[in-house]
Amino acid sequence: MSRASRREIKKAFQKDIVEFLKVQKHFLPDLIKELSAVRDPRHTSYTDYDIEEILYTVIMKNVCTISSMQDMTDKFNTEECAHNLCLILGKEEKEYLPHYVTINECLEKLDPEELQKFRKHIIKKLLRKRSFEHARFLGEYWMVIVDATQLFCFNEKIDEHCLRKTINKGTKDEKTYYYHNVLEAKIVLGDNLIISIATEFIENENEDVEKQDCERKAFKRLAKRLKKDYPRLPICILGDSLYACEPVFQICKDNRWGYLLRFKDGSIPSLAKEYQTIVGMGENEEKIIKEEKTHKRKARESVKHEMKWVSELYYEGHNLTVMELKIEKDGEPEGSFQWITGLPIRGKTAWEFAQTGRKRWKIENEGFNIQKNHRYDIEHANSLNYNAMKNHYLLTQIADVLLQLYENGIKGLREIKRTIKNISSDLLASFGRQLTREDISYTEKRTSLSIS
Repeated sequence: MSRASRREIKKAFQKDIVEFLKVQKHFLPDLIKELSAVRDPRHTSYTDYDIEEILYTVIMKNVCTISSMQDMTDKFNTEECAHNLCLILGKEEKEYLPHYVTINECLEKLDPEELQKFRKHIIKKLLRKRSFEHARFLGEYWMVIVDATQLFCFNEKIDEHCLRKTINKGTKDEKTYYYHNVLEAKIVLGDNLIISIATEFIENENEDVEKQDCERKAFKRLAKRLKKDYPRLPICILGDSLYACEPVFQICKDNRWGYLLRFKDGSIPSLAKEYQTIVGMGENEEKIIKEEKTHKRKARESVKHEMKWVSELYYEGHNLTVMELKIEKDGEPEGSFQWITGLPIRGKTAWEFAQTGRKRWKIENEGFNIQKNHRYDIEHANSLNYNAMKNHYLLTQIADVLLQLYENGIKGLREIKRTIKNISSDLLASFGRQLTREDISYTEKRTSLSIS
């Protein structure tokens, strides 16, 4: 990109927060109105801030990549920030934004289901705009990637819902850790746009349970939530080998969902043996795709993708297909992958199956990895109250939707800002400069934004 082009792009982002609000208004014009409809658990006679002021403050904290609540109160403690938030929300101007203690007291009482419902409205609005149809798998299914991660870990029990793990049992070094995990479902709306669609917290009902909650149990609850919230949405579940089991196959069959799951020989040994036997007899189907890749600072690479699959493998009443992908670069083995699916694979769709199967890592890289290490620091507990912890996590996922729409909706943003940290820090700096009513009017003008 030339210096002249970079200069022109920079001019467009002199008021980053205005551009952020413009994207928000374009894709989600009723977001503030719907935020104000979240049921406030507090008694109205004791509140200085409305529910939308509380929630949008936390959303902006995450958008600006402020990791702690105390740091948020410090950084937002300016007349400009207070003025801007009230102007954005259409509220009467206040001297200060809500203090982190006030926010946490509210989030301790707020039902997390209210934020789950709010996010559902956001997702449905985005899907109805039909701006993301290109992201459908096989031209039909919305890819939903499921995976779990650990959020918080403590040396002592902080609530009755903690999961627990004891190491070095029976020795002098015996130690018990207490932690909270979450199971996340993220919908793929584009190669660089993967957003949270549903959340299930992995938690014990009480501290006396004999068997702890786990990822597979949580998936059953997550599947019920997805089906209830999006009853007619054509979904294809992508997951790791933990999900390659009969209960998951049955859930997807009952819900009329597709699935494409990583498959290891140890997942279903009898099925793996049958697959290897058929391949050994040469009765499998296969397809080979060769690519020539060029790089700026590397020599040209010759990449070979060899796909093999066996259909009509029956297991516990399910008609399955096992597929294998082997990759070679310049004649040397580069990687090998296997998947299992209930969808039929044909020669003309095999390459799309292989590419889609490899997208599961995106929830780990563009989802949890970025949220933990580069942007939101989701492993930092903004409150030690478990209900508030849940609400903080859900507000982070909502903020992430808005930020990803901004990053993908404004052309040239990545080229100028380079890193995701720079994007958020520039938004923070812009939020600290006073907005005008003309700025807000500009965000409400009709525009033609698109995400490819």
